[in-house]
Amino acid sequence: MASPTKAGAALSALREDLAGEAITPGDPGYDEARTVHNGMIDRRPAVIAQCANETDVVRTVRFARDQELPIAVRGGGHSVAGMALNDGGVVVDLRRMHQVTVRPQDRAVRVQGGALMSHLDRATEPYGLAAVGGRVSTTGVGGFVLGGGTGWLDRLYGLASDSLLDVELVTADGSRVHASAEENPELFWALHGGGGNFGVATALTLRAHELPAFAVALLLYLPAYGPEVLRIFRQIMESGPDEASGGVLYMTGPPEEFVPEHLVGKLVCAALVTYAGSEAGLRGLADPLLALPHEAEIAGAMPYADFQCMLDDPPGLRNYWSAEYLSGAPDDFLDAFGALADTLPVPTGTQHVLFPQGGAIAAGPHEFPMPYRDAPWAVHPFSTWEDPADDERCLRWVRDVRAGVRPWSTGAVYLNFIGDEGADRVVAGIGAENTRRLAEVKRRYDPDNVFRFNHNIKPA
Repeated sequence: MASPTKAGAALSALREDLAGEAITPGDPGYDEARTVHNGMIDRRPAVIAQCANETDVVRTVRFARDQELPIAVRGGGHSVAGMALNDGGVVVDLRRMHQVTVRPQDRAVRVQGGALMSHLDRATEPYGLAAVGGRVSTTGVGGFVLGGGTGWLDRLYGLASDSLLDVELVTADGSRVHASAEENPELFWALHGGGGNFGVATALTLRAHELPAFAVALLLYLPAYGPEVLRIFRQIMESGPDEASGGVLYMTGPPEEFVPEHLVGKLVCAALVTYAGSEAGLRGLADPLLALPHEAEIAGAMPYADFQCMLDDPPGLRNYWSAEYLSGAPDDFLDAFGALADTLPVPTGTQHVLFPQGGAIAAGPHEFPMPYRDAPWAVHPFSTWEDPADDERCLRWVRDVRAGVRPWSTGAVYLNFIGDEGADRVVAGIGAENTRRLAEVKRRYDPDNVFRFNHNIKPA
């Protein structure tokens, strides 16, 4: 790092140059600016540059390089490992850059790098369009898409990155680069699953899809019905249309209006069926689940953007998640999955989730570095809690779930679903041969591994 005098002068120049704001320790709002979704993360950057435009991003990257400071990039701040922050370095905070521009005539939408899923969903909704998004509204679009992107519409329209049309990037030397199938195609390939390794994505253009109707059924059952729920749900997804998605999850009954008092704070089994279509179509699919004795029910048409907000977790909870992608869901797996629910930490916000894949995920382009797309099912142990005294049991439970379902695992994994689980898991998320190819792209665009606060790919 430069001398304190030169560093101070450089910081003053940065503050003057930015259209946004540079926040440092001791400034008003510093603690708020360094807070991310996972309450376990407590890091203290030297500078948080709240960028207002692409020029601010360029200036911030060049400032950090000149001062030899590490760089983290913040979009939604949802990384369970807290990759949006560092200690003693610079954070390129994109949250002020959240504009979404819909081009309905082209079925396309341009999204700035700091936009959240809620910004995207609300912008496309008036046009009867939707982009493949995550399963909550507070996720950052940029990190979500560049990591692959899986959500309620992926069985119908593919992974989010399958709809990626172009990316505007600021690279490690402060250059502006445009990547598409025609321009810098190797970089464009790398941005389908390679995450934030190659630069700061200041804007992405996505293909938007028609979504004139959307419906959901959410049913709560006593845990004793779990084995039947799992088998019925498996049948619905394996025989149903690509418009259908959802999941089965075990969780603590939340204190919500639709949850009966006798289930609040107790282990429950929930079945969720989403349907990109009419309420009648949904009910035709979900009828076997509706016929099973259940304790609570929400079923009907619902705006997609509203549903995206329905399962949001409040920020500030302690979080630890992971995932395993499966070769199938035979009866012995379903029995093992259900048995693992018996040890779920109750009462916490922890969820034991089984997601379907297949459809357009499996049928989509296989040239990109996302080997998990061929797995028909995914297990996502998702632990959230408030009390630090619960840290050990919640972390252990997530690891026990991974170990318990590993006999059915393909070994591949969606990296946005996991934290820092080591280099081998990064390779599992992108594939061994893809790792070598991505390392060559990394060498070209970030030879010094400046962008390393991520699921890191080291330069070749």
